[in-house]
Amino acid sequence: MEKSIKISGINDLSDAAEAIIELLDEYSIVAFYGPMGAGKTTLIREICRQKGVEDTVTSPTFALVNHYLDGEGEAIYHFDFYRIERIEEVFDMGYEEYFFGDGTCLVEWPEKIGDLLPEDALKVTIEVTGEESRMITIQGE
Repeated sequence: MEKSIKISGINDLSDAAEAIIELLDEYSIVAFYGPMGAGKTTLIREICRQKGVEDTVTSPTFALVNHYLDGEGEAIYHFDFYRIERIEEVFDMGYEEYFFGDGTCLVEWPEKIGDLLPEDALKVTIEVTGEESRMITIQGE
């Protein structure tokens, strides 16, 4: 399954978030790929907003993971692996409990954790096509 969504500005982001949310019953791990400044955190913030998260959604760059509850009381874990220097840091944080437990995992910079990301994760790639425009590609098995 592959779906591409063209975004001409931040106001169109809700369509991409909605398309990802529709797949969360099938995929508990969503990996977000894209260069720095592409809008990974912004898209995750919109997903969380649509899921009813009331907390402020920010990138967990230094903490590695932020924990939110959606409007149903279900856990959403937001990871940012940009700053990891050693894969042992991911083991030390107990990533298995998140990836293979209950809740939804939204992962920024999944390429930094290599083979630890399960193969059946939903992959979301954000391509910068202009100052505000993006092409968002959603890929799943």
